[in-house]
Parts: sequence; structure tokens; C-alpha cells
Amino acid sequence: MFFESRFSDRSRRAGVLLHISSLPSCRHGIGDLGPNAHAFAETLAAAGLEYWQFLPLTPTSAFIGSSPYSSPSAFAGNPLFISPDAMLADGLITWLEVEDSLTRIPPESAARVNYPEVQVRRDFLLELAFQRQRPSLEHQAGFTDFVTENAGWLEDWALFAAIKLEQRGAAWTAWPAGLKNRQPEALAAWRWAHAEAVLKQQFVQYLFDTQWKRLRERCRRLGLKLVGDLPIYVTHDSADVWARPDLFKLDERGRPLAVAGVPPDYFSATGQRWGNPVYDWEKMRAENFAWWIKRMRRNLELADVVRMDHFRGFCAYWEIPQEEKTAINGKWVKAPGRELFAALLEHFGELPIIAEDLGVITPDVCALKERFSLPGMKVLQFAFGGNLYDSPDIPYRHPENSVVYTGSHDNPPSKQWFAEAPEQEKGNFITYRGQDLDPDYANEVLMRLALESRAFLAILPMQDILRLGAESRMNTPSIPQGNWEWKMLNTEGWLDKSFWSDAPARATLPEATAPAAEPAPKVPVPNVFGHIHFLCGLYGRLQGKTPAEAEALAAMEKPLY
Repeated sequence: MFFESRFSDRSRRAGVLLHISSLPSCRHGIGDLGPNAHAFAETLAAAGLEYWQFLPLTPTSAFIGSSPYSSPSAFAGNPLFISPDAMLADGLITWLEVEDSLTRIPPESAARVNYPEVQVRRDFLLELAFQRQRPSLEHQAGFTDFVTENAGWLEDWALFAAIKLEQRGAAWTAWPAGLKNRQPEALAAWRWAHAEAVLKQQFVQYLFDTQWKRLRERCRRLGLKLVGDLPIYVTHDSADVWARPDLFKLDERGRPLAVAGVPPDYFSATGQRWGNPVYDWEKMRAENFAWWIKRMRRNLELADVVRMDHFRGFCAYWEIPQEEKTAINGKWVKAPGRELFAALLEHFGELPIIAEDLGVITPDVCALKERFSLPGMKVLQFAFGGNLYDSPDIPYRHPENSVVYTGSHDNPPSKQWFAEAPEQEKGNFITYRGQDLDPDYANEVLMRLALESRAFLAILPMQDILRLGAESRMNTPSIPQGNWEWKMLNTEGWLDKSFWSDAPARATLPEATAPAAEPAPKVPVPNVFGHIHFLCGLYGRLQGKTPAEAEALAAMEKPLY
């Protein structure tokens, strides 16, 4: 099982939460899988951190808020993460073409991701790369092997994505009947007529896969483990629902009969109406959960460990009638969690899973976690809102088999949390810590509480490490716009970008067209990794450092407050 096979020595570990989109990329508008990702991985490993957690890697859509939890595919990779720098190094595009992409839409803000802007730029470069590779593409062994090995999801995704473009973004339920209902003759005719469009979608996924494998191999050599994120639900307008509508509760026209969400809670007085179609668990049980096995296999190809979002939904989920505008009038419906995880365990031999067990947790959820030895989550920002003596998130109550966070992607950065917390909550926090706190010091205190926790793994959001506030919040639940846009400004204090040493072919550029340096950021990023190394050593979470390396990194320690 997960705890026994992956963490049998129960050693204390630490890691960082930072999504790919939030990596620095002043020129290209969004973090990607290129040199900054490799530099970040090397810096984490050098600082003694062992885990890098990120959000779902699947495609996003600006039409639905660019949320990585609302994707048109549960299997495909996000084309926006394909690195222009890596494409340039691989000889797929030229430097002049990269410069041309930047002039098509001028950048607006280095500190925020403008998804429509980035989409235009990336589409331009991907089209150039595809046209350049097209004559030989179907004879390239790497590409043909990728298509064959991933046929179980790639064919549906490539068809769905190509048809959606041809239909000008219309939902699959509004497509012509033959395509909507996946009539074999209609699909075959459309695929023959639009073979190039389908091939391009496969090529884009091949590029993502190639760049991701390169990053993952670098992390493996560094001893850095990757923690992915698997949302429990999929989006209605997705390749997954279009390909297997029988696995979801839909009416005869393909519309959801009920949608998923959560009842009123800490985040919203009216609950959260996510709008995802709910599963027909009886159909999935009849197939011995084959769809879930395929989905888990894909996620374990991308990461070492998978955080399963909304874990309590595998015991019982909040089902909301489609016509309801809020989540208030939903109901709890049982789900076959024990059977599902038994099938996954039988297939994979272990369950490298972190259970996101936040919110209303009932005894059956705890029993399911314990049955399969799955570590749950503890979020320190939830620890001080009520009676300290009853709080399950207080550090001394954390089970060893758990993962502690100062906050998740749905929480405010710790500085913002403390600044906006009710006076009683602030008082509880100060009382527990036994000292008065400067608001600018709240993130430091929460990080120390996380690192000294009994939990075997502590994950620190990068915003807290950088001492950032409200300007860096990643997501505010129930707010549809302005989320998922934060990114770092530079790489000050990181290791050199040694990514280029592993590139298959480094671009040879005329002196006149050599890349210019990235513009200096307006807000400096402190060199914090020596400090994090110091804290990890202080609380027994520093791994894999020789005495000389530890001494060198400790010398980087600077007083940040």
C-alpha cells in the first residue's frame, strides 16, 4: 500500500506547492516546461526538499475561467505548458519566429497570466512547428510510438479537439447529430476529411509528452518526487463525457440530470455548484472501474504521487438537481469508494495517493482512508477558527500518516489569511504560538508550524516562502474570474539554468538575433532557499545533503524579517 511501499521508513520530508503556470516567464506569459522548470527542480533538490506538488496538468479553457480543475480532457496535457525555449533548442522553431510570436499581442503584465494572449502566441508557434515536421511526422518512430501507446485516450481527445475547433468552440451537445452521437460512419468521414487537424492535435500532445518526460527524468535524477493532482470529476463539455456518455448521469440529449458540488461550508454560504456531471457508478462497477484504472495509469505516468481531489466524494457525493442555481438544495448520494480503491490496488499493487479529505468528514471517509492506508491533508489555516481543544488541524493532533500544508491553492496566502482573519481567530493563533505577531511574520510562523508537525510530509506554497500577500492568491472558490493567474517574476537565488545541457540540439543563433535578457522585475524576489534549507534542517526534514552541501547552503541563510 501507499504508506508501506512509498514511505516505509516514515522519514520526515518537505516540499513545495507551485503550479507550472506560476513559474517565471516574463517573455512567454505563462510558466512552462522549459529551462525555468528545470532550474526550479534543481534548486529544490539542492535545498534539501524532496517533493514538488502542482495542480492538474490538463488543458484549460478561457471560456470557463482557465481553471485546471475544469478541463476538456482528463488525460491530455496542457499545450500552454509547451516551452517555446525548448522547441527552439530542439530545432522545431527559430528565434525570429519566437520574436514574431511576441509581437502579435504585446504583453500586459509580467505578474499575471493573460490566458487569451498566451493562447494566441502558443497556437502560432505550435502551427509553425507542426508544418515544419509534417512531411516526416508519420515516419518518426518517437511520434508513432507515442500515438500507439496512448491510443486509449489520444484518439478521442484528438478527434474532440479538432471537431471543437471546426465547430467554432460549440459544446459537443450542439454538434451535428452524427458527430454528437459518435456514429461510426459520420466520425470516419469527418476524420478522413480533417486528417491534418487530427494529426496536429496528436503532434501537440507528443510535444507536451516529450518535454514533460525530460523534466520528469531530471527530477528523478535529482531525487525529487512529483505530486500530481486528480480532480474527482470531469467537465461536461469534454472528450471524456463525449466518448463515454453512458458512464455519466445524462438525459437522452446528453445534458446532465444532476451536477456535482459541495454544500454550504467554510468557503461559501450557498455551497459550491461545480456543474460537473456526476458518475453512473453502477455502470462503472459493471466494468470493474476500467475507466478509473485508465485514468490513474495516465496520472502515474506524469507523477510519482497523486493527490485525489474531493476524496470524500468517493464515499458520498453532493448531488444537485440540474435546475438548481446554487448548491443548497442538493443531497448526499453513496459512492462505491471501497470497491473502486480495491480495484485500483489490485491493478497497480500500491496506491500512491494523497487523499484530499478537507471539509465535512464523516466516519466512513476516515474508514476508507484507513482501509487503504492513505495519508490525508491538514491545512493550518483551518486550525484556529474555533475551539482549539477540538481542532483536528492543530499540529500536535496531526497523524504521522498525513500531509500538512499552511494553505492549499484554494486558500489565501498566509499573510493575507492573517490580515483578514476575524479577531477571535487571530487571538487563537497568537495564543497557540505564545507570542505577539507582526502580520508580515504570519507566513513564517505557519511554515514553522507545518515543518514541526508530526505529519511525515510538509508542503509549503511558494507564495508563503516568498512572503507574498493577496496579490499572489491562486484561487478564490465561488469567484469565477481572476483566478489561476499568479506567477513568479524572476529566478533570483535559483541555480543556473542547466536545462540546455540536456537539450538534444542547442539552437545556433546569429549574434544579431541572440536572445535579449528578460526585463528586470519590478518586485525583487528574495533568495529564500537558504532559509528554507535552514528550517528543514531545524525541524528534521532535510534529506540527502552531505555535510559539505549542508554547510554551503546554511551559509546562504539570510535574516528575512
